[in-house]
Amino acid sequence: MKVFETGQIREIDDYTIRQEPISSVDLMERAALGCIRWIERNIDRKTPVNIFAGPGNNGGDGWAIARLLSDLMYLNICLYQLQINRIISPDSEINRTRLIRQGKVPVSEIKSSADFPLCIDNSIIIDALFGSGLSRPLEGMPAQLIDHLNNSGCRIISIDIPSGLMGEDNSGNPESGIIRASDTLTFQFPKRSFFYAENEKFVGNWHIIPIGLHPGILLEKQSNFHYITMDDLSGKIVKRKRFSHKGTNGHALLIAGSYGMAGAAILAARACIRSGTGLLTTHVPRSVYPIVQGAVPESVFSIDHSEEFFLQCPVPDKYSAVAAGPGIGVHPQTKEALETLIKTTQSPLVLDADALNILAAHPELLSVLPHNTVITPHPGEFERLTGISGSGFKRNEEQVGFSKKYSLVVLLKGAFTSITMPDGRCYFNSTGNPGMATAGSGDVLTGIILSLLAQGYAPGDAAVIGAFLHGLAGDMAAEDFSQQGLIASDIIQNIGKAFKKIMDHEKSPQ
Repeated sequence: MKVFETGQIREIDDYTIRQEPISSVDLMERAALGCIRWIERNIDRKTPVNIFAGPGNNGGDGWAIARLLSDLMYLNICLYQLQINRIISPDSEINRTRLIRQGKVPVSEIKSSADFPLCIDNSIIIDALFGSGLSRPLEGMPAQLIDHLNNSGCRIISIDIPSGLMGEDNSGNPESGIIRASDTLTFQFPKRSFFYAENEKFVGNWHIIPIGLHPGILLEKQSNFHYITMDDLSGKIVKRKRFSHKGTNGHALLIAGSYGMAGAAILAARACIRSGTGLLTTHVPRSVYPIVQGAVPESVFSIDHSEEFFLQCPVPDKYSAVAAGPGIGVHPQTKEALETLIKTTQSPLVLDADALNILAAHPELLSVLPHNTVITPHPGEFERLTGISGSGFKRNEEQVGFSKKYSLVVLLKGAFTSITMPDGRCYFNSTGNPGMATAGSGDVLTGIILSLLAQGYAPGDAAVIGAFLHGLAGDMAAEDFSQQGLIASDIIQNIGKAFKKIMDHEKSPQ
């Protein structure tokens, strides 16, 4: 799914209105009906609902929602119209007139802070004050109203975007002037700002409301930002051929582990095997070998001459793909071995964990990384490579630039894991849950991506599919064990089920 900037969304709306054709007020009605369907499923008809409508088209959505809710016999609806000046958008005026003619919903005007209503804490607030067209921070009476609503103790549902939040870069925007929603009903696609951790307190849980925007313009309009869904992976999983054998499904090399860090090697190796590679060779220090061999009998082993560290680089070109980093440590000679690997391998490469810490300490190695190397940092590791970002938006911008500068695939782990490509494209992942913030989860992801690379997936596809699989397996594990009880091994046990769910989705009618 493409993620469009707010200016592009206005162009898509206008195109839909011209080409469908449909009037703008009827498109607004379609959007309101989509919100109503969600509200029906989630809000009891006896719950008091207070709708706050601004002067623009976001306010028009609020007027339409009020009318439609009253038709559905919601028993206690009030609408409050924010009066900044006498100007109101034409479509809002139409829906205002329709609601007043209906005669079921009381309407009050808010002209000053003296008009702010007392919202009882068992009521619902629907925020339809300001939409995605906002171009500057709110101030004055509108900001005071938002602060009042945030402090009401009520559950707030925002329409399209929380009022006051910017659609892309929200840095520098005073928090007191932004609605703090528990749920956001966003039209057709998420806004880019929804993917950044600092905005979670404003957006809450967001839900995509399809409104039937014209499919032609959605296909034609370009965007470098995408949200990965199950539909996006349709046809991407390679089917096994009847006469395939382990030699045709790739031979992966995993360089992992050090004294005291055998677990990282075990988890990455198990995930790699479970993700479909035909053969896996795991390179470990001598003291680690007996532990990993007993835990992963499916792997063959290359044993380093060192007892404790990765000091000896295997011949990388014997393998379909190579991964290095989980638990290898940052010993000076480990840096030398990693540098040899980087400079000699012709195979697809994925680097994680201590390999990234070595790169951060020796940034001159970045310029010799093979093009399309996949790196999988968490935010701390990424900022050791690039410096402190200050916000999720700025970090994402730096991630895009870093991928382009060094021709790398950068997978930045976290909620909505982002994957950036050397050509500037960015993909946000839709799967995963907070329970996956647990020791060893990143090692599992490295193993999955290594396996996909060994099977012949392009580096960008391996990163995108790997992140989705990893998150989906984690979601399945959380269903069984809870987020609190989830451990990295549970993710591995669900990789096969995650593959099956994706492939079953491909077979189902869309």
